[in-house]
Amino acid sequence: MTQKIKTLQNIHLAICAGIIIVYFIIGNLSIEGLTIKTIDSSEIVFVAIPFLAFILSNFFFKSQLKQVNAKMNPEENLPIYQTASIMRWAILEGAAFFILFVSPKFQLLGIITIAYLAILRPTEDRIIKDLQNTGH
Repeated sequence: MTQKIKTLQNIHLAICAGIIIVYFIIGNLSIEGLTIKTIDSSEIVFVAIPFLAFILSNFFFKSQLKQVNAKMNPEENLPIYQTASIMRWAILEGAAFFILFVSPKFQLLGIITIAYLAILRPTEDRIIKDLQNTGH
């Protein structure tokens, strides 16, 4: 199981590293650029994007984990967990890219989304806990 977890961790690292590199290259990151001074009523959608990404990613993650068979051991359920995790990460990554390319004014929210994505790094303990908490 350790080798399969390493593969999942490498996928997570590649996703995180890729988006961080893009933010550094395209984002023109600076302290002044990371402040949000005013929010126009038409821009409220961009503020909602990270929150929607958080809610949707967790919803799809948990709905995918409902396919877990409680009678099987964690290693046998790992492909389901891997699919659920990749779906979750893709939604968060997409939200961060959307913010960067469509409304760079809200880069700070994209960086917060990336930080949350980084926190979701898969570990054996987290995987076992998530697989046990599927409600079965």
